[in-house]
Amino acid sequence: MAEKMTGGCSCGRVRYTAAVEGDDAYLCHCRMCQRATGSVSIAFRQVLKADVTWEGEPDWYASSPIASRPYCRECGTSLGFAFPDSAKMDLTVASFDDPSRFVPKHHFGAESMHRAWLDTTGLPEQRTGDYQPLVDKWVAATGSFPG
Repeated sequence: MAEKMTGGCSCGRVRYTAAVEGDDAYLCHCRMCQRATGSVSIAFRQVLKADVTWEGEPDWYASSPIASRPYCRECGTSLGFAFPDSAKMDLTVASFDDPSRFVPKHHFGAESMHRAWLDTTGLPEQRTGDYQPLVDKWVAATGSFPG
């Protein structure tokens, strides 16, 4: 049974509700996605276009002659990918309000994969709240640290 999940952009101008069944997601490493997002890969969850309700319409960028991408013109958040002639589209996993349920099941665009960025086990880790210069900036600007 499909569950209604919400998501949206960083500034809140664009919001969506999507019917999602299952936990499968995937990572796309193709050069188009790398360039569109400024990242080495992007996590997507495929949904039916008919199962997505937009509250605050996204802007759409024709990223190639065969596809377009929803995004927020105000904050720049990448929200997905779609072929205009398909009943399905992808929503970015990170744009969901709670992306924790999704599990990557495969890679796409493997010809452009940057493997050194996939398994970072063993690299030093630092929690955001433990980086005092950043905490100080938040407190000076807003009075408190988010979280």
